[in-house]
Amino acid sequence: MSGEAILRTVGIVKKFGGIIALNNVSVDVEKSKVSMLIGPNGSGKSTLINVIGGVIKPDSGKVLLGDRDITKLPPHKRFKLGIVRTFQIPQPFKSLSVLENMLLADPTGYDLNIPDILFRQTWITKERKLIDKAFNILKLLSLDHLWDTRADQLSGGQMKLLEIGRALMSDPKILLLDEPVAGVNPALAHNIMKHIVMLRNKLDLTFLIVEHRLDITLEYVDKVFAMHQGKIISHGPPDIVLKDPQVIEAYLG
Repeated sequence: MSGEAILRTVGIVKKFGGIIALNNVSVDVEKSKVSMLIGPNGSGKSTLINVIGGVIKPDSGKVLLGDRDITKLPPHKRFKLGIVRTFQIPQPFKSLSVLENMLLADPTGYDLNIPDILFRQTWITKERKLIDKAFNILKLLSLDHLWDTRADQLSGGQMKLLEIGRALMSDPKILLLDEPVAGVNPALAHNIMKHIVMLRNKLDLTFLIVEHRLDITLEYVDKVFAMHQGKIISHGPPDIVLKDPQVIEAYLG
């Protein structure tokens, strides 16, 4: 039985000139689950993530957050509603520390009005709360011991976790992760996926992941959407989807 869908796309179509990138794509991302988009290069995964994030406008179809139609909302308004994205290549402020990167990622952390600025204790209290929040997230990600390390001194896997940590500072409902274990050695890749599952369990988060490294990620995923030539060709539990003849043909044909 399917769970509650927190995010849905309904009949999404997107064309680039004569190329149909998305052809009537409908997905339902279940609340508090780790879902993943898979498929060969050029199957439409990144385009779909960009449509969900608001970077690309579909030619037709809808994007729904709960019962709310967000199809026409720009990315920053979707962000405020709790849809937060990370990218394949992390982009931290490399000359700043891990903690400083976390503090700058909070969208409300330094949103002070004039009276707040005039009363020193007010902004000091707010800053302390923000630091506590950042440290709590860093502890969850096993990065708290690196709080004063410059971001450019982190390993590739640690940068990926920092990217997730910065996303968590905005209190997201849904995290869209673009290849979170790309370019990371297998041990660290498994570590990242274990942290994703832990965050889902502890923070009741929902994840939609695009990833190619199926050998590592599938054991951590609740649901898979397989794409090919702009269409969803199979969806369900990972072990069922991977046995689907259409999926086998898409990867091997």
